[in-house]
This record gives sequence, C-alpha cells and structure tokens, in this order.
Amino acid sequence: MHNPSWMEQAVFAFFAIASAALFVTKFYPILEKIRRSKKDPGFSLSPVWPRVRTFLWEVMLQAKVIRERPLPGLAHAFVFWGFCIFVLVTGDHLARGFGWTLLNPQGPIGQFYFLFAAFFAVVVMVAIAGLFIRRFLVRPQWLGKKVSAESGFIAALIFILMATYVADYCGYTERWIWWLHTAALFIFLPLLPFTKHLHLLLSPFAIFFSRGGFSKIPALDGEEDFGLLTGKDITQIAALQAYSCVECGRCTEHCPAYNTGKVLNPKEIILGVRDYLNEFGPASEEPLLGKHISQEAVFQCTTCGACEYQCPVGIEHLPVIIGLRRGAVNTGEWEDDYGSKLFRNLEKNGNPLGMAASERDKFIQKNDLPIFDGTQEYCLWLGCMGSYDPKGRETVLALVEVLQHLKITFGVLKKEKCSGDSARRLGNDLLFEKLAGQNLTAMRTANVTKLLSACPHCVRTISEDWQEFGEVPAIEHHTEFLSRHLNQLPQVVEKDVVFHDPCYMSRYREVIDAPREDIAINASIREPAHTGKRSFCCGAGGGLAFLGEEKGNRVSETRAKELLQTGASTVAVACPFCSTMFRDALVQISDGSAMPELLDVVQIAAAGLKRSELISIDPVAEN
Repeated sequence: MHNPSWMEQAVFAFFAIASAALFVTKFYPILEKIRRSKKDPGFSLSPVWPRVRTFLWEVMLQAKVIRERPLPGLAHAFVFWGFCIFVLVTGDHLARGFGWTLLNPQGPIGQFYFLFAAFFAVVVMVAIAGLFIRRFLVRPQWLGKKVSAESGFIAALIFILMATYVADYCGYTERWIWWLHTAALFIFLPLLPFTKHLHLLLSPFAIFFSRGGFSKIPALDGEEDFGLLTGKDITQIAALQAYSCVECGRCTEHCPAYNTGKVLNPKEIILGVRDYLNEFGPASEEPLLGKHISQEAVFQCTTCGACEYQCPVGIEHLPVIIGLRRGAVNTGEWEDDYGSKLFRNLEKNGNPLGMAASERDKFIQKNDLPIFDGTQEYCLWLGCMGSYDPKGRETVLALVEVLQHLKITFGVLKKEKCSGDSARRLGNDLLFEKLAGQNLTAMRTANVTKLLSACPHCVRTISEDWQEFGEVPAIEHHTEFLSRHLNQLPQVVEKDVVFHDPCYMSRYREVIDAPREDIAINASIREPAHTGKRSFCCGAGGGLAFLGEEKGNRVSETRAKELLQTGASTVAVACPFCSTMFRDALVQISDGSAMPELLDVVQIAAAGLKRSELISIDPVAEN
C-alpha cells in the first residue's frame, strides 16, 4: 500500500502505538528485575575481544545452535537470520504506513535488498513450518511434556509475516494483504515478553555479558555473602540468563542425572529462577530453594557441564547450581550424612577418604618417590586418589615410570592436602579456602613453579579456583604432558581401546586429541556413542563420588554399558574418579562375562615401555 489515506494512517498509528505500549508495559518490568538484581562481584567486560568473537560466532553465525542439532538448528538459524534481514524491511513497512518510503524499491540497492528479503522469506517459511511439525507432531521429549499453544501461534504469525511480504513482492498489492502483514507485526511485538520468544531480544546480551570461561564460579562477595539464598542474592547475569531461556531442552537431553532417573532437570533450575523473580522479585527474602527449585535436584548435579556446553543462548547453569549449594551448605540447610562425613574427613585428614596422612608417607617411602626441593623440573601432584587409593597409586607409579624413562626430574610435596574440588563443587567455601591456602603455602615454601597431575579435577581446581587466593603454579594434565613427548616413547600397538573422555578434560579444558594421541602409539581406538565434548559423565563429579547411593539408575553403569558396546578389550580413562566409578560399574554390568581391562592412559604408555624392553631383549617375543 503506497498511498494510505489519512484515515488509514490514523488507524495505523493507533495500532502501532498500542502495540508498542503493550510491549513496553510487559518488557520494562522484566528489565527492571534484571537491573535491580545484585551486581555480579568481580565482573569485568575486559578483555572485550573474546566477547566480540563469541558474539559473532554464537549469535550472528548461530554456530552453536547448528552444531548440536544440525537440522532443527539450521532451521532456527534461518529464522534468526530472517529477523535480522527483515529489520530494514519492517522499518520500510512502518514508514509506508505513514506514506513515507525508507528504501526506494526502484533503486538498485532497494531492488536487490527486497529481492534478497523475498528469497529469505521463503526460506523462513519452510524453516518455521519444519519447526512447527517438529514441535507439534514429532514432539521430542526434551521440549517438555506440555506443548504450549503460544509456540504454534507465534509460528503462525511468523509464517504470515513472511507469506504476506512475498505476496506483496510478487505483485499482489491488495490492501488486505498489507493490513494482514501489519496485524501480524503488531500482534507479534507485544507477545514477545509474554513468551519464551523473549530470548530473541535478551539472549544476545546473555551471551555477550557471560562471566567468561566455562563454568566460572564467581567468588563470594565478602563475609556476608553465603551464596544463592534468597532473591537478594540473584545476580544480574543470573537474572538475564534466566529470562533468556528458550526452553529448548538441550541441557535436559544431555544431563546424566536426568537421563538416569534423577529429579534434576537443569532447564527447570533456570526456569525456577525465572519463576521466582516473576513471583517474588529480586528484593525478596523468600528462600530460593523450595517452591520453584528443589534442593534434592540441586545436589544431584555431577557438575559435568553438559548443560552449559549445549545451551545455545549462553546460560551458565553451573554457577547457579553451585551458588544454590553454597546457600544451603553455608547456612546449614543441607543435611546429608555422607556430605557431613566428607567435610569432616577433609577438615580432619585433608582428604575425602578419611585416611591418615601417614599412609601417604608410607606410599612415598615404599616407592622411593623423591621429595620436591625446588631443583626438579616438575612437582608431581599426587592428589587424593593417587595418594591413598590402590588403583590411583598404580596410575601414579605408571606416570613415574614414564618420567624416569624420559629422564625428567620430579618430586612430590612432603605434605599435600586435597585440592578442595569436592568442597568447592558442593558449596563449602570455607573448607575450600582452608585447603587451597594450606596447599599454596606448602608450594610457595617448596618453590613450586610447575605441577603435573593425573587428575583433571585437580588441574581445573588448582588452575582456576585457587586463583582467588593468589598466584598459582602452572599445572598440566599428564595426557597433555605425554602428547608432547610421544616421539620419545616406543610405538607398540597391541590393544584395541575405547577411551572415556573425562568431563573435566573434554568440556572444561577442551582437551580431546592429547589422550587419543597417547593411546594411538600403543593401541587402536574405538569411540563410544558419546565422545569428546559430548562425553557422558561417569557420575563422580560435584562431590557425588562420596555421597552414597544414587536414585534411579547409576550414571557410571549407564556410561559403562556404552563403553562395552564398542567391543573393545580395554577401557581407557584419564581421571582417577572415572577409574573408581567404572571399576565398580563394569563388575555390576558384566553378568559373569569377561570384563574389559580398565587402565589409565599412562598405564597403557608404561605397558608399552615394558613391551618395548621385552622385544629389545628377546626379538622372538614380538611374535
């Protein structure tokens, strides 16, 4: 409609103002809830470039959306790109409602742009129809049991917007087509704040203003900060992310707790924060755990990070979950016999197993492990499992064999406490600070500058979480160390191995290739159904290795079945917690059949050294 009458302009103006007013009426209170939430302690925009890079990759290119669910992800991406393209088209449409022209359709730029928009409108129509079929006919369980009618209505409005534009472009200039497009536009705008489609406006900001880094747990803000207790403790980032949730269920789909029959659904945790804000607001002193969020669910999280890795709109689930744990633990609201025993063991003995420090001393003396004195290249961090668990000790001794073969000097700390991983993930910050402080003091006294560890939980905790308390020595995981020295290790391929990616390596630190390179010199590798950054958790993280029996199915047994399905004769791990969990799980699911051998990556390397020595002594042994 190129020449609207004054009456049509008046009607158009009335509905434009009404639509905008309805939008602002609902959207402004949401912005106010976010604005009035607590400022995030220690938050900084610097450095900006990584934020810009992430924004371009995840928002503008929609790479994360497409990566994890290629077909529906691509459909969502086309809809998003369609919205971006239609910003100028919509602006022109609004201008025409008052008899103006924003973009000359006869000019070369206008001709190209309107043609391009028409082409994209057709693509969006196909995409939105596919998404409608998926949601209402295919109905994947991850989208939730209840399918909201609002999603179908929004999809219909988007389809109408695209169809009417294409009709107008193709020469169907009847006024009713123009007014139908206008009606769809003015209905769509005020519906945004009422629906999950609010993520169209907020998720780009949620991605850009993230905490930076994977599962970055913010430091507590002074002695009066106990974690997420009430509405007053919800931070601006947490509030922004809660309102950005698109309810796609990707976090649910990949959550090991949810997939093994637990109460936990990470999507419901985030939506619980949103529901709390809607009902009580950010100034409320009503407890967060209760009506909208289950304490039981919060303490079933393995902190594997699958939810955060999968989320297409930048939601950081783990800082919220650990914040809720902090609130419950630091105020004594969480009552759990296993948890209390764990904290007592850490407090009294400095390790979660409750073993006396003298047992570690005996292990060191029996195996002639040198004490680090500042002259060796590496300080070998034993960790709790490497110090006290028999199988964990085997891994440490295998690493020692490799170090000696490489003629790399090393020593161990005379006194070593737990890194505090389980205390940190369970929310006991006071205990974590004590353990970290004691260890840092010991390291500074011994002039430690480089650490080597076989535990990815310790690597993460030391390299990231300890930084709250001062400068931390550089620490490396043993698989990365091995991969840098492969040219000095013999290649004796004699096994077929399935490798389980530890969550704290694959997702937290993006270490995928190194352990496979280490294994490849001694074995052929088979991959399970979930591998790399999509690995399925062993069930030990977040302190759960020490919290007693699970509800539902065991996470470790579910994963062990996946590993067995590959038919490999050996299961390789690169984490002492994974080794512990699979040690029991493989027995439980074997049903009397032959079990595969369970080895750490470095044990495979050490076995390769022995095999190579045997061949060099007796060449016939090679056959």
